[in-house]
Amino acid sequence: MLQHRFIESVRRQPDKLAFIDRSTGQNVSYSRALLATLILARRFRKLERGRIGIMLPTSSAAALSVVGAVMGGLTPVMINYSTGPAKNCRYARQQCDFSVIITSRQLLEKTGCETLPGMLFIEDILLKLGSYEKALAACKAKLPLSWLCRLSGKADLDKPAVILFTSGSEKEPKAVQLTQRNLLSNIDSFSDMMDIYGMDNLLAVLPYFHVFGLTINLWTPLCIGMTSITYANPLDFKIIAGIIRDDKPQLIVGTPLFLEGYLRQSKSGDFSSVELAVTGADKCPESLRRQFMDKHGIDIIEGYGTTETSPVISANPREANKPGSIGRPIPGVEIRIQHVDTGEACPTGEVGKIFVRGDNVMQGYLNDVEETAYRIQSGWYDTGDLGYLDDDGYLWHKGRLKRFVKIGGEMVSLVAVEETLNAVTPESVECCAIELPDSRRGSRIVAVTSETVDAQKISKKMSEELPNLALPKQFVTVREFPRMGSGKTDFRSLTNLVHQLDEGGAENGKPS
Repeated sequence: MLQHRFIESVRRQPDKLAFIDRSTGQNVSYSRALLATLILARRFRKLERGRIGIMLPTSSAAALSVVGAVMGGLTPVMINYSTGPAKNCRYARQQCDFSVIITSRQLLEKTGCETLPGMLFIEDILLKLGSYEKALAACKAKLPLSWLCRLSGKADLDKPAVILFTSGSEKEPKAVQLTQRNLLSNIDSFSDMMDIYGMDNLLAVLPYFHVFGLTINLWTPLCIGMTSITYANPLDFKIIAGIIRDDKPQLIVGTPLFLEGYLRQSKSGDFSSVELAVTGADKCPESLRRQFMDKHGIDIIEGYGTTETSPVISANPREANKPGSIGRPIPGVEIRIQHVDTGEACPTGEVGKIFVRGDNVMQGYLNDVEETAYRIQSGWYDTGDLGYLDDDGYLWHKGRLKRFVKIGGEMVSLVAVEETLNAVTPESVECCAIELPDSRRGSRIVAVTSETVDAQKISKKMSEELPNLALPKQFVTVREFPRMGSGKTDFRSLTNLVHQLDEGGAENGKPS
């Protein structure tokens, strides 16, 4: 059990720091963390039964709240505060049937979120701890290991350990139930493959409402006894580059957008402590890989995962990195490439749908038997992604099936359009290809760029790589792309935004 692994870490090294919290300036040892989680577990048990909402930025308080909930027999429901906190709170309650949400006043102020009924503030809870509950927690902490583990929850690997929501970048978020077995299998397999057991600390800046942050930045270090160097906002690039320089984490994990931001704000030598830099959730540009190596001598390791797989499916081994690929399956995970139309297994090198099987695959979508049965068939999870396996067993990602558009009877990959667009525009320009309705063809491709570009010139260059059918028929400038909490582009919001601009008659570049 996750909480049992945490307790074992406490017993091995009670005085070691579990958290260096750079947002609050507080350091929390493993022994203090245990006392705090025992108190929170008792408090939370009195507040809720079954599930409890948690909406807190990455911090020691957020991590302790999650652990406290699990130790109290509750399933934490992690709420995304980056894409409309009040709306997401209501949606989570509606989907998951709970009332109490643990949050903070500072977060509500920063996000402009109203105080909703049932919200409790973590700062109030931590400031109003009675002497009796402190003494009770201290007594529990001294119990024999087996007794303490039993007190924090019986061993039940099929018990839900968290509920997370899918990104909602393409449609309404789904509530994903991940069990103890799911998370533990992923932690063990990722840690084995990446060989991180000898590392002392890691940078933890990813939001805990995102599976990448919850598994790798929260539970992994607690389970194996590392120090988490936490900071609340992964977009504070300059501050985080300074944290990496000053606090010297050995492991950093982030999306390409975040790593690029830290790179820009760093100087040569600032990342000298970093032994391993892992990226996922979005394709890693070759330019980012090259710049990290040139400036810091760090070879970025790319992996692949989904919310439904806890998250890691594959990763490049440190000693056998194959840039451009998303690596080999982690231990205990099987990958099958299936023909889109026939459902037959694809031979090596042929692109098809990516299916995954293993202990990391979710229990299912909460209260959605139909969607669960559609996505999990005979134990195989349909990722909705396209890719292929090469002769060495490495997986190559070719985009989302939903990010294909049918034009003139042909299927065109928006990812392929984006890759070509990126190749012919300056590195400072962010690019995206989206689909808009077209009265003549049914659909048309629109190129969205963060800076104004010469549409005719770019189109001419793109025509050397793509058929005419795949060329953007319109160029639109959007200075700042909408983002999900993980840093990924919010395709749904971006498409809606461009559609509104299009209907409003905005002046957009149209290649001749």
